Amino acid sequence: MPIKLKIYKRLLLWRYKYISEKNFIFLLSIIIGLLAGIVSVTIKNVTFAIEAFLAKGIYFSNNQLYFILPVIGLLLVYLFVKYVSKKPSSHAIPSILYSLSKRGGIIDKKNIYLPLITAPLTVGFGGSVGLLGPAIASASAISSNLGQLLHIDRKTRSLLIACAAAGAIASIFKSPIAAIIFAIEVFSLDLTFASLLPLLIASVSSVITSYFFLGDSVLFNFTVSEKFMIKDTLFYVLLGIGTGIASIYFSKIYFAITGFFNRFKSARQKFIIGGLAIGVMLFFIPPLYGEGFSFINDLMLGNDIKALGNTPFDEHLDNIWIVIALLFGITLFKAIAMTTTFAAGGTGGIIIPTLVMGSALGNVVAKVINNCGLNFSVSEANFTLIGMAGLIAGVLHAPLTAIFLIAEITGGYELFVPLMITASMSFIINKNGLDHTIYTKELLEKGALLTQNKDQSVLTLMKLDAVIEHDFITLHPEMSLGEMLNEGVSKSSRNLFPVTDSKGMLVGIILLDDIRSVMFDQSLYRSTTVQTFMHQAPDYIFYEKDNMQDVMKKFQDSKAWNLPVIKDNKYYGFVSKSKLLTAYRTELINFTS
Repeated sequence: MPIKLKIYKRLLLWRYKYISEKNFIFLLSIIIGLLAGIVSVTIKNVTFAIEAFLAKGIYFSNNQLYFILPVIGLLLVYLFVKYVSKKPSSHAIPSILYSLSKRGGIIDKKNIYLPLITAPLTVGFGGSVGLLGPAIASASAISSNLGQLLHIDRKTRSLLIACAAAGAIASIFKSPIAAIIFAIEVFSLDLTFASLLPLLIASVSSVITSYFFLGDSVLFNFTVSEKFMIKDTLFYVLLGIGTGIASIYFSKIYFAITGFFNRFKSARQKFIIGGLAIGVMLFFIPPLYGEGFSFINDLMLGNDIKALGNTPFDEHLDNIWIVIALLFGITLFKAIAMTTTFAAGGTGGIIIPTLVMGSALGNVVAKVINNCGLNFSVSEANFTLIGMAGLIAGVLHAPLTAIFLIAEITGGYELFVPLMITASMSFIINKNGLDHTIYTKELLEKGALLTQNKDQSVLTLMKLDAVIEHDFITLHPEMSLGEMLNEGVSKSSRNLFPVTDSKGMLVGIILLDDIRSVMFDQSLYRSTTVQTFMHQAPDYIFYEKDNMQDVMKKFQDSKAWNLPVIKDNKYYGFVSKSKLLTAYRTELINFTS
C-alpha cells in the first residue's frame, strides 16, 4: 500500500475516533470559508490586474477603441474552451443546484480552476457580467471535492456546498448576514441550528480572509445623509412596482436571448454574433463595460455625467431628460449586454449586473419624481441604493437576501423600512408574473429543483432507477396457457407478468388473478393463449420523460400497485407502490434528520 494512502487512512480513522461529526462539520466550515475567501480574493485580484493592464493603453493608444476589448476577451475564452478545457462554461448557481438534486452534491474537479481562468478573461476585458457566480462555482467545487475526499455523506456535503456559496458572497461583498440568507433562500436549506451555525462560521471565516488580503475597503462608498421620511412611502411603493416589472423584463430578456443563441450549434457562430452585438452596445452605451461598480458609485455620489461616460450625446447632457433617457437605456440594455456576454461564451454571474440595472432604474425614478414639476423631492442616492434591492428581490426571488445585502454593503441600515417596502413589492410582482427565476427555470423543467416544499424536494432527490424492479418473467402473446403456467407462473415469485412481442415492446400484462379461475382446467392448456387473458396496464412510466413527481402522480391517479416502465419504446421493468413508498420514506428521513 502506498505511503500516502496509509497516511490518508490513518487520518480518517483518527478523525472518526476523536472528532465528533458535529465538531468536524464546524471545522470544515472554517476551512471552506477560508478557501472560499481565497478564491474570491484571487478571482477579484486577477480580474483587477487585467483591467489595470488594459487601462494603460497597451493594446490601444486610442481609448475610443476600448469597446473592442470585450470581443478580444471572449475570443480568448473561446480559444481556451476549444483547445484547453474542452468543456463549455455553465452557469454557476443552476449547475450547483442540479448537482445537489441529481448528483448527490458531486461537482467536477475542473470547476475548481476553470472559472478562475475564464471569468477574469471575460470580466477583465470588459464583459458585462459579474464575478460572484464564478467565485461561487469554484468555491462550491472545492467544497464538494473536499467532502468526497473526507467521506462526507450527501446531506452534509450539500450543506458544505451552501457554506462555500455563502463564503464567496461574504468575501466579495463583506456581507456575512446576507450571505447566510442567500444560502437559505436560494439553496432552500431549512433554517435550523444545524444548518445556520456552519453557514455563520463559513461566512465569518471568509469575511476575515477578505479583510486580511484586501483590508477594510468597501465596494460602495455611501453614507446615508437623508433618512426615510414617511411622506416618501408611496414613492418607494412606486419604485417597488417599477423594479418588479423590470425584474420580469430582465428574466424574459434573458430567456429570449438565450433561446435565440441556442439556435446556433456552433460556438464560433455564437461568439461572432455575440461579440459584434456587445461591441456595438458598448460603443453607444459605455457604462455597460465590465461589472459596473464604478457606475453605481458615481450615481450614488451624484456624478451623473461621470457615470454615463463618453457617449454620442455628450453635447445634450445639460438637459436632465436626456440624462434620464440615457440612464433608462442602461436599465434596458444591461440585461441584454449581460445575456449576450453569456451567450457568446463568456463566464460570469448575474447578481452584479442586476445591481447595476437596479441602481440605474432607482436613479431614473428619483430624477423623474424630482423633475416632474410637482414640487416633490426625494433622495436620488437613496433611490439608487434601494433600486438595487428591488431588482435583486425580483430577479432572484430572494427578498431577504436583497434587503440585507444592500444594507450591509452600503451601511444603509437606516433605510431598512424603504428597503423592505421596495423589495417586498418587487418580489410579489415578479412572483405573480413568473413561477421561476433565471436560476430555476431549466431545473424546474427537468424536475431537478429543490424547494422548501419537502415532499417535492424528496421526490426530486429520489432516482427512478433505484425503484425499478426487473425480476419479472416475460410472456409472449402466442404462448399457450400451459406454456405460461410451466414457464412463467411456476418459476416466478411475482403475481404479475409483462407480455412482450418479438421486438421487446410491451403489449399487455397479466395478473395471477386473471387466470386463477382457469389455471387448473387442463382442457384449456392448449386451446387458449396468453393473448386471451392479457390486458393493458392502468398507466405507463416512461423512463426518458417521467420524473418521480410524475411517477407518484400516476400511482395516485391509477390506483395501481404496479406500473410498467418503458425505455426506448421497450419494456424495461416495473415500479411497485410498496417499494416506491419505502424509498420515499427512507429519503424523507435522510432529508429531514
